[in-house]
Amino acid sequence: MIETDQLLYERRGSTAFITFNRPEARNAMTWEMYEALFACCEAVDTDEEVRVLVLRGAGDKAFVAGTDIKQFHEFESGEDGIAYEKRMERIIGRLEEVRKPTVAVIDGYAIGGGLSIASVSDLRICTPEAKFGMPIARTLGNCLSIENYARTMVLIGPARTKALIFTARMFSAEEALAAGLATEVVPREEIDGRVEELCAALASHAPITMRVTKEALRRLTLAGMPDADDLIRETYGSQDFHEGVAAFTEKRRPVWQGR
Repeated sequence: MIETDQLLYERRGSTAFITFNRPEARNAMTWEMYEALFACCEAVDTDEEVRVLVLRGAGDKAFVAGTDIKQFHEFESGEDGIAYEKRMERIIGRLEEVRKPTVAVIDGYAIGGGLSIASVSDLRICTPEAKFGMPIARTLGNCLSIENYARTMVLIGPARTKALIFTARMFSAEEALAAGLATEVVPREEIDGRVEELCAALASHAPITMRVTKEALRRLTLAGMPDADDLIRETYGSQDFHEGVAAFTEKRRPVWQGR
């Protein structure tokens, strides 16, 4: 089974669709959803009829609003953070490696892990209501994997990456378009038609050219990646991280101590 009630998979003609289906939680990702996403990527690559993969969120509030925070309560040490980031990299990296063009359709929030999913998609079509953010400095006090730092830096540059994380604010659709986070901005009522048109165009193009191009760019982005376990261990093993998780759950502002 490659789907759950919370992550739906469907093929229509030559296009496969993944829908993150937790609208009541702004499509925040559970472990089960992440594993289903991995399985869907495997299915897309083994199905010769699929030429394009589309990812979208259910409802009009969010694409994906990150990882479900409840799952962080089980973390006890920095080693749990390292295991989490490696697990996340297995999923995000697998989506990035899909051999077909991938299109993220973003209506509402793409935050945290949702932004990571969008970032490794080849094209990002969004509505004017889309919001992009990585507010970890304000919310949980955690960090990204070295691979996700590299991907974000390549996509929008080091200065914008720092602005995105340090200010913890949301980028609007137009800001995201200017920064490179969005490929196109399309009115909500027109986005389905635009996605259909784009998928038809991609399906008609040379698959080897697109596959080799995206793999070449992936290798360039991640070539010579340094080890960063020490940074992840320091962050997830900190008192501040546990305070961030508790504060988020209790719906209060965290009190950062820097330790």
